[in-house]
Amino acid sequence: MTARILSIGTALPETRVDQSALRALFAAQPGFDRRSQRLAGAAFDAAAIDTRHTVLPQLAGGGSGDLAVRDGDRLLMPPTGARNDEYRRQAPPLFAAASRSALSGSGRTAADVTHVVTVSCTGMFAPGPDYLLVRDLDLSPSVERYHLGFIGCAAALPALRLAARIVAADPAAVVLVALVELCSLHWQTSSHPDQIVAASVFADGAAAAVVAAADDASGGLDIGDFATHVLDEGEKDMAWTVGDSGFEMTLTPEVPRIIGREIAAIAADVLGDLAEIDAWAVHPGGRSILDRVEKALEMDAAALAPSREVLRTHGNMSSATILFILRDLLADDARSDGDRIAALAFGPGLTVEAARLTLRRPPA
Repeated sequence: MTARILSIGTALPETRVDQSALRALFAAQPGFDRRSQRLAGAAFDAAAIDTRHTVLPQLAGGGSGDLAVRDGDRLLMPPTGARNDEYRRQAPPLFAAASRSALSGSGRTAADVTHVVTVSCTGMFAPGPDYLLVRDLDLSPSVERYHLGFIGCAAALPALRLAARIVAADPAAVVLVALVELCSLHWQTSSHPDQIVAASVFADGAAAAVVAAADDASGGLDIGDFATHVLDEGEKDMAWTVGDSGFEMTLTPEVPRIIGREIAAIAADVLGDLAEIDAWAVHPGGRSILDRVEKALEMDAAALAPSREVLRTHGNMSSATILFILRDLLADDARSDGDRIAALAFGPGLTVEAARLTLRRPPA
């Protein structure tokens, strides 16, 4: 039984902020010497991001919001509990909005949903977002629920793998996969290079997918094989830990270099003949990661255009990002029925997650 992504929905916080404004704000923080200011300017400028969305209007100069993160031009450092409280307020509406959008294009209704898989690494609470989706979408109280937490940027592919296996075991299942990441809640004002790089790329966003058994009446993305590969190095180069002032992301310059060295062998192993791939959905952890993947896999410059465009307009929304790319590939009229899509995502570990998908157009 082939599982199919019937539709993908996305949602974004209302506040959109220019990368240049965030660059100026971050570089102006007390304690930043000239070297740190230059490093911040270089990191923000090199990110290939124009705009990002945030649940914190104050980052864009607005005065509203329950969490105080700015006093004039000085960024504040709220404690982890206050940041997580804001996640508890802001995440559930985005989970619901993305899920409603996915359901609206799927040909299924909320009453059809049998399983819920939620994903997030930027906050935690119980009863959690999986529980709240049952309430907010008026799903059946008997819906099975699963939550994948703290897997990081790679988590969308394990979530889709879980959904595909549920459908393989139960062809009548309709699985709602929903992801929300509110990375801006964990903004750090440290002048440490790792924190500067993290501040230059991460953003907020939500995505959802409806997965069910493939049929002749619907289009979407048929889910094929998955693979996971843990690299021999990089465990300390990409990490996500809970600190006293928010979650602290470690993202060193070694990450793109390690991926660049290893990705060709891994991709050939887990994806097979790369010449058979018609389109790519590569998680844009940052511009340098995309550059390294493009070079290592000897890609045409246009191959990663969908990933670069999502990075440019939204930044790195952690696990939700790759569904934005797959959404755009589905909506691209230039893509044909049967196009083979390879998805790659990278998470703490370093871990590489891969999937093969096939685009299906609905019958005319």
